[in-house]
Amino acid sequence: MISGLAHVNLLVPPGSLEQADAFYGETLGLKPRQVPKMQKDSLRWFDIGDSGQQVHVAFGPNETRSSRHPCFKIESPEALLQLRQRIWEHHENGGPAAPQEADKPGGKDSGAQGVEYPSRFFARDYAGNRLEFSL
Repeated sequence: MISGLAHVNLLVPPGSLEQADAFYGETLGLKPRQVPKMQKDSLRWFDIGDSGQQVHVAFGPNETRSSRHPCFKIESPEALLQLRQRIWEHHENGGPAAPQEADKPGGKDSGAQGVEYPSRFFARDYAGNRLEFSL
């Protein structure tokens, strides 16, 4: 039956694939992957490490302030803190690819609170997609 997740697809406004390269490729550190030739200018694919899992970024409208989100598993508490700092800095520095929102390092995460939840934090990419990062 189901053995894993092949990819998640996130929607961004038309003409913003350069911002996807900057945020998903540079800030998050995902590896860009070649897309089918017919779709070269309409989407981006990124590999999540060597897992075989991917993030696909395509053109389309997003629901305003949706709580739907993918959750990215991070390898260690140190890596989680490092990524949170990197995303926060990109948010603070601004620019076209900057996250719209990011949980501040050292502060509470913006998700539901409780002992059931692992160490995590949230951000919204430049297009408003909600993202969770967790151990």
